[in-house]
Amino acid sequence: MPNSEPGRLQSGTSSPADVFAALGDTTRLILVERLCHGGDQSVSQLGAGVPMSRQAVRKHLSVLEHAGLVGSTQRGREQLFSLRRERIEQARSCLDGIAQQWDSMLLRLKDHLEKEP
Repeated sequence: MPNSEPGRLQSGTSSPADVFAALGDTTRLILVERLCHGGDQSVSQLGAGVPMSRQAVRKHLSVLEHAGLVGSTQRGREQLFSLRRERIEQARSCLDGIAQQWDSMLLRLKDHLEKEP
């Protein structure tokens, strides 16, 4: 059952840890950035200028797809990948929730330290 609590990533086939793990790799961040700026792209397009094989690029895309960050469609003989922006927004919302919790804890600590003994 997906978690609908605000500030939390909703898990379909992946967990929040999968999203952040997928984004924790430099190559995958490059692929996500390329998808942000270029719309639907093939493995060849995404791998252009990246010093690795098409198979390695495809493996990185598979991790991103499992995490729900990219989707793919088949057009003829080509598989095209696109960014799932809603998943990025969910990750941002999750981080915003964590930041709010930290801010709240720091305010409580500050109030506690500023109280007269």
